[in-house]
Amino acid sequence: MSYILNIETATKNCSVALAKNGETILCKEIAEEGYSHAERLHVFIDEVCKESEISFQDLSAIAVSQGPGSYTGLRIGVSAAKGLCYALNIPLIAVDTLQVLASKATIAQGLIIPMLDARRMEVYSAIFDFKLVKQREVRAEVITENSFESITETVYFVGDCSDKCKSVLMKSNFNFLEEVKYPSANEMSALSFQKFQKEDFEDVAYFEPYYLKDFMITTSKQAG
Repeated sequence: MSYILNIETATKNCSVALAKNGETILCKEIAEEGYSHAERLHVFIDEVCKESEISFQDLSAIAVSQGPGSYTGLRIGVSAAKGLCYALNIPLIAVDTLQVLASKATIAQGLIIPMLDARRMEVYSAIFDFKLVKQREVRAEVITENSFESITETVYFVGDCSDKCKSVLMKSNFNFLEEVKYPSANEMSALSFQKFQKEDFEDVAYFEPYYLKDFMITTSKQAG
């Protein structure tokens, strides 16, 4: 029996989920414009454990969303995860933030492109198939009307970029799932358990968030 505490703070959504064998027992989260992660995160951690009647000593691992995303948000989440791992002497698991976001979309075919807002027309993105197998690695890119133009399959965009991107990405096979905005610790549960079973752990002392701060100087016209 494995209890994993999942922490997601890469975006405006401050989210914590306690999972048993890959299934969420309880998730607490809030998305606020003011980024209240520093105030909310440890409260949520205490609440999900107490309300689930699970002590910190029962935890098998701590999972954290590794980025890309907000610099401050990632630092807060990773610092909390590392502190718990040190104190409890349990493994640290890092989960791809964009895969967590893609996991919120349920589709039967086509591609999922999770995008997180950076600034102006810049986004962090990746490409997954409907089975959540990564088809293109994470990139920092500038979105233009030529972005993803070589993709002929049906595409579902998720993330907090819909407002600024839907007027530019207008091909007939492009769809925006506007209700799917932020990654959540709830979707981390299955992903972190998969890594736990494989013993795919991070070095607690040296692990750093995946900031991916550099953007392309010129825009790419290729999807893969």
